Amino acid sequence: MGLRRGLKNPKDISTGESLDFWRVIYADRVEKRLLLYAEMKLPGEAWLEFRIKEETLFQTATFRPHGVLGRLYWYAVMPLHGLIFTGMIRKLAQ
Repeated sequence: MGLRRGLKNPKDISTGESLDFWRVIYADRVEKRLLLYAEMKLPGEAWLEFRIKEETLFQTATFRPHGVLGRLYWYAVMPLHGLIFTGMIRKLAQ
């Protein structure tokens, strides 16, 4: 069985759908905005937002830590996330 977490239709993303370990909170083609909420176990809450303004793709990662462990986690993974998110935005822009 395993985890089958994906979009029903990869060309149409709707609010409430799962995308890997993210939940689609907001998706609007007209606004050119996609907001995802992390559903993985984290010492805090995480969101990932994509916006297109004019011809530029913006990606914003937000993390709200829970306590000291959350802050330690964020600072520990920050360099790794820098690499991951940079690679992700380049791939999406292609």
